[in-house]
Amino acid sequence: MLKMTVASNVKQCMVSLKSAKETLSNLALKSSDEQTKRTFHESMIEVEEIISDLQRRIGQLEFEEPQYKGK
Repeated sequence: MLKMTVASNVKQCMVSLKSAKETLSNLALKSSDEQTKRTFHESMIEVEEIISDLQRRIGQLEFEEPQYKGK
């Protein structure tokens, strides 16, 4: 069984969030309805904020556990 560390789980979550952000951005660009476009854009901004928070947390994890840096 593959043992995942907290750091690797958090980094995998980051990858998923970046993908979700990209999807929301594409949906906002392709939507013709202004309200729908605005909703996708606002959701994308919220995901960006979560990504920013998670990046700070990854920095803390790497500081506390240097062996996870760059993995």
